[in-house]
Amino acid sequence: MENHQQDRSIISDQIKVNGNLTPLTLTTEGKLQWTTEEGQQSLTVEKEVLGFIIQGSKIIIKAVTEKRDGICSFGSAGGGALVRKNFVFEPLSDESLHLWCQHLRDYINSLGRPKRLFILVNPFGGKKSALKIFFDVVKPLLEDAEVQFTVQETKYQLHAKEVVSTMDLSKYDGIVCVSGDGILVEVVNGLLEREDWNVAIKMPLGMVPAGTGNGMVKSTLDSAGEPCTTSNAVVAIIRGHKCSLDVATILQGDTKFFSVLMLAWGLVADIDIESEKYRWMGSARLDFYGLQRMLSLRQYSGRISFVPAPGFEAYGEPTRYNGEFVSTHSINPGQEQPVKAEQYSYQGPDVDLTNLEWRTINGPFISVWLHNVPWGGDNTMAAPDAKFADGNLDLILIKDCPKLGLLALMTNLSNGGHVKSPHVLYLKVKAFILEPGQLTKDPTRGGIIDVDGEVLARGNGTYKHGQKTLMAYDKLQITVDRGLATLFCPAQQ
Repeated sequence: MENHQQDRSIISDQIKVNGNLTPLTLTTEGKLQWTTEEGQQSLTVEKEVLGFIIQGSKIIIKAVTEKRDGICSFGSAGGGALVRKNFVFEPLSDESLHLWCQHLRDYINSLGRPKRLFILVNPFGGKKSALKIFFDVVKPLLEDAEVQFTVQETKYQLHAKEVVSTMDLSKYDGIVCVSGDGILVEVVNGLLEREDWNVAIKMPLGMVPAGTGNGMVKSTLDSAGEPCTTSNAVVAIIRGHKCSLDVATILQGDTKFFSVLMLAWGLVADIDIESEKYRWMGSARLDFYGLQRMLSLRQYSGRISFVPAPGFEAYGEPTRYNGEFVSTHSINPGQEQPVKAEQYSYQGPDVDLTNLEWRTINGPFISVWLHNVPWGGDNTMAAPDAKFADGNLDLILIKDCPKLGLLALMTNLSNGGHVKSPHVLYLKVKAFILEPGQLTKDPTRGGIIDVDGEVLARGNGTYKHGQKTLMAYDKLQITVDRGLATLFCPAQQ
């Protein structure tokens, strides 16, 4: 047995694979290499090996391999959906078995993977399949990787926010949401309401797609060229790589909300929220209702103001910052009474907005859409140039567009081609003010402000107008805190 063969092996020894003798090597680069009748084989421990168990005199490696067109492959460059696969090695002595276990354990431990996870499962999201996804896919993969976990089903809206705002975070290495994007948003808001928010927000957050909208997990996996599948998402969490994520603070008077995905007003918000009446259709509801909305197009009066990122200063007209964000209107009966934020919680980014160069654009608008990450859902690349932690929000603006042009534009949402349309303004902003107005064809009716898939504010005459909202349908401000939160992602960024 050789422990340091040619200075590139951690351990190398003769073992049995399917009854045949072959040399097995664990290299310093973290590759397991052996030979079979089919030729040289290898597994990358960091990428493909979840863990291992001992069964008698055998080591059973718990790994994931890529599935392409029904064929499993390993040691490839990436891009395929991952499936579980076992590899069985039989050392020739107890001493060899012990050494192999020791070196494999040491190498896996050196990767800094999470050992204890708190998992939130939303059984009500999307097609109500989160529990099945957890038991069929998430649990087996975590058990293969010997990750301990605590599971909490969410029972009602804002339950996840309540849980994370008071839980003992020191017991865990990460929080995982088996859900759509909504539970992630609740978690971020819960962490930022804590007295120890500056430590709590550094807790790595993981997403497993199980909702109607899976924009965050799609964005993280796609950034590494991986498909948006449950298994790929879980393995990305197990690997333990992390990246930073911008958090946007939405402010209206004393009321704050923290956003990580997007804000929409106009066409996109109307489709996202009003299509809920067709929720039984799953994600197809968005395409179905989107066509209806395009055939009966709405425009809204209003105004936006923004601080352009470098390179986008030519958009809009110069204006001055107006810091008045308390509503001048009477409180809408359907609006929740704002709760004054406690000073020990996160108050938003510390930035002097008065000395920045503001620009403004007046309506009417078909759609105003701000995005923090590239993907808004499994099939919607809303902002192809968006970055996770650049301190900017991507603004996708449509002021006027013929219906046929709008239809062509919307069909390009799956590849981000819509931003190249002459009817779209696409720019990056560092701060933003929205002053939403009424329908141009019916000044008695307002619109919907949609933040991360939930209604932030409703105007008069809108869908479910009687339901309470966090903010009034009025002027609001958005600022960005660069890289405030932390996500599990497939590769270090």
